[in-house]
Amino acid sequence: MRFSTLLKYPADWMTGGQQRSNGVVVSSRIRLARNLCDEVFPSWAKPDQRMHALDRILPAVEALPEMERGFSKSLDSLSAIDKRVLVERHLISREQAGNANGSAVVINRSQSLSIMINEEDHLRIQAIFPGFDLEKAYDFIDRVDSSLEQELDYAFDTKYGYLTSCPSNLGTGMRASVMLHLPGLVLSHQIGKVIAAANRIGLAVRGIFGEGSEAQANLFQVSNQRTLGESERDIIERLQRVIERTIRHELAAREKLLEDNATMVRDQIGRAYANLRFAHVMTSKEALNQLSLMRLGMDCGLIPEWSDESLELLLMEIQPAHLQLLAKETLSPEQRDVVRAELLRTKLKSVPEPDMPSDSDGTWDATSPSGDETR
Repeated sequence: MRFSTLLKYPADWMTGGQQRSNGVVVSSRIRLARNLCDEVFPSWAKPDQRMHALDRILPAVEALPEMERGFSKSLDSLSAIDKRVLVERHLISREQAGNANGSAVVINRSQSLSIMINEEDHLRIQAIFPGFDLEKAYDFIDRVDSSLEQELDYAFDTKYGYLTSCPSNLGTGMRASVMLHLPGLVLSHQIGKVIAAANRIGLAVRGIFGEGSEAQANLFQVSNQRTLGESERDIIERLQRVIERTIRHELAAREKLLEDNATMVRDQIGRAYANLRFAHVMTSKEALNQLSLMRLGMDCGLIPEWSDESLELLLMEIQPAHLQLLAKETLSPEQRDVVRAELLRTKLKSVPEPDMPSDSDGTWDATSPSGDETR
């Protein structure tokens, strides 16, 4: 599969909106860290050692049935923008994009499976599925991992489990994470409590692009931090319980906002709709946050459901590297803001106007005796 083909077809998780849990869960991800027992780990390996490990690993990965007609490329053969596009699609990490020497990535056609070779570890195996489906993602990646283990000798210790470059990944070597859309908790100023509660029980809460990234578009990744001393199933079950509780809190927060601050919610959703439909300059941060509010409007029934485009896909298409590929040239930040606004106007032109309740349903009426007509 060519790079252009990869870009032409969006990942399954980007178009799986109908599988989201009540508009809260966007995607579920399982990632495994693995190393070969008789090769120097990538972080300490010299260039020729990294190439030797790559030459051993790549054929085994490409031969997987799941990778039939997939995308396989060494990172040093991709441009800086191409690598950034893969980061924006969550197919490689920022760390791998910045250290391409002796590195490669193999991706299946649906982009539900990507395997990074010579990132921090020899193998970073990742599966992303739409909606709240950690069990399905784990079963899938476990089959892939078992197939690779028959061909490659993993570094494993009976006491410490799978050996990894970073001690925090020892044991299962597994990170399970769920991407959540939490505008209700953000707007009601409860998100801080949720993050603190997750941290207290050994979970990490990060932004849209994982560790070190900002939580934009009201999107948060919740994942396990401990990988040693627990089985894979135990980790998944504990994370599932927390996610289920977070979903309930988010839906309750949305309901309360609509009961207590309906005018504020409708105003923000209406402004987001207007900005996205008609603005001619739009920064990345502003676009992400406005799309989040539009998604909230659809989930709450204030904007009719729209089937022409996935909002999850738009979150990727408005990122800097995707915009520059679209324009087929390097763009300054100011130019990207103009191209981004044009793209949003085009993509969202068929979105129906918000279906807001009338003022008799509780919104402020400037023509009523209680309204201040001089404001």
